[in-house]
Amino acid sequence: MRRFRHTALFALITAAALTLTSCADPADGTGTGQGAARGGTPTTDVVSGVAKDEAAAKLLPARVRASGTLRIATSVGSPPGAFYEEDGSTVSGADIDFADAAARVLGLRLKREVASFEAILPALGSGKYDLGTGNFGVTDERRETIDFVTYINDGQGFAVREDSGLKKITDLTQLCGLTIGTGAGTTFEVTLQENLPRCAEAGGKPYEIATYADPAAIWLSLEQNRSDVVMSTINGLRYAVSRQKGLRFLNEFQRLDVGFAFTKGTPLAPAFQAAVNRLKKDGTYDRILRKWGTTASAIETSRISPPELG
Repeated sequence: MRRFRHTALFALITAAALTLTSCADPADGTGTGQGAARGGTPTTDVVSGVAKDEAAAKLLPARVRASGTLRIATSVGSPPGAFYEEDGSTVSGADIDFADAAARVLGLRLKREVASFEAILPALGSGKYDLGTGNFGVTDERRETIDFVTYINDGQGFAVREDSGLKKITDLTQLCGLTIGTGAGTTFEVTLQENLPRCAEAGGKPYEIATYADPAAIWLSLEQNRSDVVMSTINGLRYAVSRQKGLRFLNEFQRLDVGFAFTKGTPLAPAFQAAVNRLKKDGTYDRILRKWGTTASAIETSRISPPELG
């Protein structure tokens, strides 16, 4: 499976993330989202009971209704978004549940293929896949070539070792002179690269950006003091630090809408928007959020390629 499982820090994080348990149903109706943070991976089935919605399905192109299938690329990283179960091949997570539930609303079967995060968006343009999931944040730059159908709100945040002197990052110049570990090809890398000159402008030493394709390597770099800070998804960071002593969630930095990704101009967007809004109406949407402890990521309504959040 993943490299670096033998290291103390990542082994403990992945043990909680990958070991399926018989824990109580996190979707207990409390709305607190604490079920996923008590230890063990949620196993509640919140998808199989979703019924087809004929009105939403009629929004699909005729060829898709006829075939009944779509090709989906899924980036597998870390919980609660998408991760491998204990068998090393089955994928689970909030992204998986949302995609599967939307497909059921539309009466579709998804042919899922795991792909690297940085490869999915370009592959949509080539026609290799019909849609992709990977906690893709909606940015103005991405909207130039990609259409999004939003289903949650997540964004950018920071985590550190417990002994770090950092308290809160409100401006990236606070990172000057430090090393930030983050995922390759992500909005985090883009944000850090775009703001890199600001340290020199402020008379400080530039920060270093350490990018990794494997999420395991990001946490390992923090454990081994090769990174001072990790920049990643708010939900992913909160999930990780809730399961491992010695880590501290620092703060949210910027919120972003997250959506299913499609090639620009896709005719599939209206149908998936209707599917997400149907899931909100029948309660499935909230059950998925409660299952994964991400109720703070709820959106009021699904939108197609909205402007980047300021």
